[in-house]
Amino acid sequence: MLKKLIYETRERIRPNLLAISIGFVYLWFGSLKFFPDASPAESLAKNTIHQLTLGVLPDSWAIILLAILEVGIGLLLLLGLWRKFTVGVALAHMALTFAPLILFPLESFQQPPLIPTLLGQYIGKNLIIVAALLSLPHGYGLLKNRLRNKN
Repeated sequence: MLKKLIYETRERIRPNLLAISIGFVYLWFGSLKFFPDASPAESLAKNTIHQLTLGVLPDSWAIILLAILEVGIGLLLLLGLWRKFTVGVALAHMALTFAPLILFPLESFQQPPLIPTLLGQYIGKNLIIVAALLSLPHGYGLLKNRLRNKN
């Protein structure tokens, strides 16, 4: 009985490992943005959003809206709800995370375009998240699988 429970749990989690890990990171990093100066990316995010919105969106609103977006993506990935939609939103978000490479090249590169600064490396690692998002199966989710198994 215990062996069966372990097997069923493993089989339910396995196709969701990427979604769980990405969801956890989104939830963690996004929640930091609700607290002033808690996120090391706060000033970068504010400056980038300020440039992208031409200053129309106040920085204090921008960081809260970004926090809501990131926490929402995290929760939806963790729960496996609306996976296809969530992946699309996350991919759009990821595309915008590369904007500082163009908007702030002197902060992103020691010698543009091949030698990144720590900030440039921080942004570049998002390629891994993009690849992982593109690899997520759309028909799975922890909550979705649990509901499916009960019917």
